[in-house]
Amino acid sequence: MSQKNETLSLFLAAIITIGLIFSGLWFFMERWAQLNGTVAKPSGTGNTDNPMNQLLSKCNVPNLPEGTFNYGGSTTWAPIRKDVDSVLQSLCPRFVLRYTQPPSGQPGSGTGIRMLIDNQLAFSQSSRSVKAEENAEARQKGFSLKEIPVGIDGIAIAVNHNLNVPGLTVAQVKDIYTSKITNWQQVGGPNLPITVYSRSKEAGGTVEFFVENVLNKENFGANVSYIGTTTEAVRKVAVNTGAIYYASAPEVVPQCTIKSLPLGRASGQFVTPYQEPFVPQSECPSKRNQLNSQAFRSGDYAITRNLFVIVKQNGQTDQQAGEAYANWLLTPQSQELIEKSGFIRIK
Repeated sequence: MSQKNETLSLFLAAIITIGLIFSGLWFFMERWAQLNGTVAKPSGTGNTDNPMNQLLSKCNVPNLPEGTFNYGGSTTWAPIRKDVDSVLQSLCPRFVLRYTQPPSGQPGSGTGIRMLIDNQLAFSQSSRSVKAEENAEARQKGFSLKEIPVGIDGIAIAVNHNLNVPGLTVAQVKDIYTSKITNWQQVGGPNLPITVYSRSKEAGGTVEFFVENVLNKENFGANVSYIGTTTEAVRKVAVNTGAIYYASAPEVVPQCTIKSLPLGRASGQFVTPYQEPFVPQSECPSKRNQLNSQAFRSGDYAITRNLFVIVKQNGQTDQQAGEAYANWLLTPQSQELIEKSGFIRIK
């Protein structure tokens, strides 16, 4: 009887030993896999070893849906897409933003809103407000368009470094672009014909805003030469003493090869788009002119505008994505990023 008990005890001891060995091996294999990021712990166990879970733990944007969302629109927004949206993508990799070009024509605020109405985008970025006719067309398709301001921009007037003009009023800029003023001598400058450059009306929100708010919806004059991009225009202004061009202030103010003019609502009341003192060409690019943020935010600078996220009000995931994105841009951290990208924070 004692021999049977001894055999049973040895058998049980062997079973327990084998069990402990396999349990230890299992523990070490699982731990090794976790350290190498190949196995994730079940949800709710606080797996901080997995790099992806560490990244996802930082995504605390309220109501942000998962999925891939097409967005598009304003070329003015390009620095924000590069420097701000990329941060959101890093923080929230399950919210995928895909910038989508228009099926025809140039990208811009207008084409972005058109694509939004045609359900080709989840939301769009715009450097101008939604037009009444655009909202009316959207309503015909069962939704409305909501514009959420998230930043401030301005229009800067670019001229050649050798042009000696103290500044321009908004009325003088209008008269130049409608061919009523054709020589710099008419605005206190040298006896020199004005070479006028603009992108076409189809180019985007900046031109539309300029026509609406500076030209008061008048047509461009016959003396206006149309160019494709701001880069091309800057090159032309840099080699033509009589040239003039307008664009989003962050695209003009820091440039080394041209300078931006002070603007005023009345003669002698000029406000610079850059922080004073002005950085001369000889010190650029080691030093560059910076935006006059205070004047833009207060409205003292004569031509300012808001940057908008345009959102479908349709009660669907597109609306959720657009509103969550806009709300994230309005957080203190994102506003700081917007300012670092060259624009002015709105709050």
